[in-house]
Amino acid sequence: MLEIKKILYPVDFFESSDNILPYVKLMAEKLGAEIELIHVVRGSADFVGFEMGTAWYSSFEAELLEGGQKAMYRFAEEKFPGLDIKTTIAVGDITEEIIKHAVKSGTDMIIIGTHGRKGLDKIMFGSVAAGVVKGAHCPVLTVNPYRAGK
Repeated sequence: MLEIKKILYPVDFFESSDNILPYVKLMAEKLGAEIELIHVVRGSADFVGFEMGTAWYSSFEAELLEGGQKAMYRFAEEKFPGLDIKTTIAVGDITEEIIKHAVKSGTDMIIIGTHGRKGLDKIMFGSVAAGVVKGAHCPVLTVNPYRAGK
């Protein structure tokens, strides 16, 4: 029998994350599933070839991780008050880290926005959602955060 007991929700802390929350909450409630949040900080490998290079980025990695952890704590407290929500901060390729974590944590479903930031970031780094859909071991529900609820 198909059971979905754990939902993984990748967040980027932009307004688009808020627009997807009703879907995450509804699915968790209807399926009786727990929610886990993940935020991935880009690894230094994403900056190879840039003028400032990986050495520059590596010097700020600890600060980015600390900032990500603080933002994740605030997000979980504000968006899921009173609930015990598991959170993870990872470093590396966003798509790969989401897929790896989903396998490692026993995720049964991933709910992800089709767009994070608009514009150049999407063009430069490609679509994380498309990569997760292609590589995930479990079902992936994609939600367009700019059309959600409209």
